[in-house]
Amino acid sequence: MSNKLHFILSPKFLFCYAVIALAVPNMALSITDHMPIVAAIANIVLPLSAYAIVMSLSRRPGRQVWILFPLVFFAAFQMVLVYLYGGGVIATDMFLNLITTNPGEAMELLDNLVPAVTGVFVLYLPLLIIAAIQWSRHITLGTAARRPIRRLAIIVGAVAAMLTAALYAVYPKGEEKAGRFEYRVENNLYPINVFYNLYLAIHESWLSAHYQERVAGYRFDAVSRHDNDSTEVYILVIGETARSRDFQLYGYPRQTNPMLSKEKGLMVFKGVRSQSNTTHKSVPMLLTASTAEDHDRLYHEKGIIAAFREAGFHTAFFSNQQRNHSYIDFLGEEANDVCFIREHLANKFTYDSQLLPYVRRELAKHPKKLFMVLHMYGSHFNYRDRYPKADARFLPDLPTEAKAKNRRQLLNAYDNTILETDRFLANLISMLKKQGCISALLYTSDHGENIFDDSRKLFLHASPRPSTYDTDVPLMIWTSGGYDRLYASTLTALRRNVVKGVESNASVFPTMLSIGGIKTKLHLDSLSLANPAYKLGTRYYLNDHNHAVPLSAYGIR
Repeated sequence: MSNKLHFILSPKFLFCYAVIALAVPNMALSITDHMPIVAAIANIVLPLSAYAIVMSLSRRPGRQVWILFPLVFFAAFQMVLVYLYGGGVIATDMFLNLITTNPGEAMELLDNLVPAVTGVFVLYLPLLIIAAIQWSRHITLGTAARRPIRRLAIIVGAVAAMLTAALYAVYPKGEEKAGRFEYRVENNLYPINVFYNLYLAIHESWLSAHYQERVAGYRFDAVSRHDNDSTEVYILVIGETARSRDFQLYGYPRQTNPMLSKEKGLMVFKGVRSQSNTTHKSVPMLLTASTAEDHDRLYHEKGIIAAFREAGFHTAFFSNQQRNHSYIDFLGEEANDVCFIREHLANKFTYDSQLLPYVRRELAKHPKKLFMVLHMYGSHFNYRDRYPKADARFLPDLPTEAKAKNRRQLLNAYDNTILETDRFLANLISMLKKQGCISALLYTSDHGENIFDDSRKLFLHASPRPSTYDTDVPLMIWTSGGYDRLYASTLTALRRNVVKGVESNASVFPTMLSIGGIKTKLHLDSLSLANPAYKLGTRYYLNDHNHAVPLSAYGIR
């Protein structure tokens, strides 16, 4: 055996390799999360000591590494997220995203994260291979070598633990403000915060799995205040990953809305923010009375589809996303007609335009009262797969790899998705015009997107810390001529509120009910954009632990 191979297969090398490799996320997070120096030292030294103690408990370091495999997996996962988001621990929402993201989406993302994936393989795969070899060969590390390391680790760990306890007094919990640091092990100490977030994710998944049982007997006591004899069609369109700053209608210099910009009656609401930068949180809030400040309503109330259905409407839910056994599925399934169109299309590229035939068939049934919810795939990464290549206007749109140097091409592809959304919404409005009845359409997005926009080099969304870009969403309302004539007061109120600012997750549900003339027992009129007295209050964000935090705490207005 060569000297080099002998060194690599020595138990001392594996011991040191494992301890350092497991502590790499602690070192990275102490830098990326801008901790005070004392907190950074504690967050490195305490886990490092703990890893050394655990590794010293067994004569077989190879077996011990494999016993610690969950920590190896989390370390690799964490380093990919540091690359992707520039910091932030594996959040509760990350675990929930693993459950609710379909394999196709995951592969699209991984295909474009080659540097990060390669890096973690280089760091952690050799560790596991060497450990497996040493375990199979029964290579051991004697007590004489392990005992002094354990003693030193216990002493250093005890000092680090006392320092950690002192951080609670130095950085106490208080009102969350931008730039203010507060220390809690469940939030700041890796990997304790990861396991705490995993627990919260499991609890949230349990609540989701039992949602239908809890709401089985729930009623809104909904009634329609509109004329029973009138024919009415209302459509709520939920976009995906669309940020308003890339819409021509919001002042973007590129012509990304050539069709919608010609719709003179289209109301474009300014200063709109989402209360979450994740789909699995934002969409349920859009479809229910749940908000960041009152999120627990989600667990025991039905959604907007059920409210319209109670009021006598025929309801439909059509989605261009896959089922994931989440609240989105359950809320959609409250409709009379439900279809997740990807289940019926063999084409790999299911563009949002493929929702249009389903809408057309629903309109052709000529129900007296009709309410539809459409869930788009919109601008979800990989952007270039969201529109037909022949319709691309902004070029080049390759390469798509998640690198800051590719920002121009990524932005071109992203803007092409907004152009595709423009066509989709314009087609829907055209359909409603042809119906010639009282009708209205409301469009917003679940959240925005980061595309290497500033010095932080953030990309995508769902980071534990929101940004200006991934909470930035559009909100537009179109009403037919017949609606304008019959419900002029509602139209007037909507127009007066276009510049007041909106929290979309708080206002979409009551606004859609107001437009449809639906009265419920909830009394949420103060949040409706159709209320003349509507006023934007404090903007909130639903953080990773489902607590409402003022957006200003993240430096976002």
